Amino acid sequence: MTVSAPVRLTQLAAGGGCACKVPPGELERVLSGLTPTTPDDLLVGVENGDDGAVVRIDGGRAVVLTTDFFTPVVDDPYDWGRIAAANAISDVYAMGGEPLLAVNLLAWPRDRVPFELAAEVLRGGAAVAAQAGCHLAGGHSIDDPEPKYGLAVTGLADPDRLLRNDTAVPGTPLTLTKPLGLGVLNNRHKATGEVFPEAVEVMTTLNRDASRAALAAGHTCATDVTGFGLLGHLFKLCRASGVSAVLDASAVPYVEGARSSYAAGYVPGGSRRNLDWVRPHLDADVDEDELVLLADAQTSGGLLVVGELPGHPVVGEVVAGDGRITVRR
Repeated sequence: MTVSAPVRLTQLAAGGGCACKVPPGELERVLSGLTPTTPDDLLVGVENGDDGAVVRIDGGRAVVLTTDFFTPVVDDPYDWGRIAAANAISDVYAMGGEPLLAVNLLAWPRDRVPFELAAEVLRGGAAVAAQAGCHLAGGHSIDDPEPKYGLAVTGLADPDRLLRNDTAVPGTPLTLTKPLGLGVLNNRHKATGEVFPEAVEVMTTLNRDASRAALAAGHTCATDVTGFGLLGHLFKLCRASGVSAVLDASAVPYVEGARSSYAAGYVPGGSRRNLDWVRPHLDADVDEDELVLLADAQTSGGLLVVGELPGHPVVGEVVAGDGRITVRR
């Protein structure tokens, strides 16, 4: 049984979901002062902003470590827990790993919001962890004016069969495994209280099958599409791999209602910041509205895979170049 919220959780935070991430340009300026360490066993570190860190623990096994948490993206506490858990676990799948163990991260305004709702959030997270076959044990909580929830996740992977964002090869197609528009619809939900079941379904769907299919097909390059939008994550992938890309805007799928909601003025500020960050690296023959949608800040989005995956649309191609993205109609 789901406990009804006496308050709208999305009204307790300035942002929502992955749209409340630190803007990519600001984040990179902060990280630029760090000196990366590159011991032999650290296979993926901070250097390319990949989805998780990977360290080899013996010849045939590697540990994938990631964490993700955010403010409420929907008002239903159980669904928020499910979405946040699916989003955090996605980073392990995006690296080609399988989640093994997670711990909860909870910030709660205990004097303003009943703890019964926090229990619902945790119950939602536990449901998705169980679906992923991932143990969930304990965690950490703090008293905070804004509610926040997520997971720290540990996974296992084959060090010789990882999905990374720095191995893209020119002449390879780009596949997107979930539709865009989640940021727009979440922004409308926050403003109006309208519920979009298809968006919730997309955000709570695990990227497990897509990750396994990519590995089975022999693909080596992928990233998940979350707070930096499709354009932002594609740019990071191209830059890390030393390639460029051509994106076919007409092939990119959207959740029902996303385009009409955007036309009605619902768009996260994070989506516009994403576009501003990527714009210097764009060559586009589509209008500004299309570019904002392509940069829309997603929460628990799909995988962007360098290679074809049956059942998912090809939305572009990797080409030789120096990190530029061409967006065509």
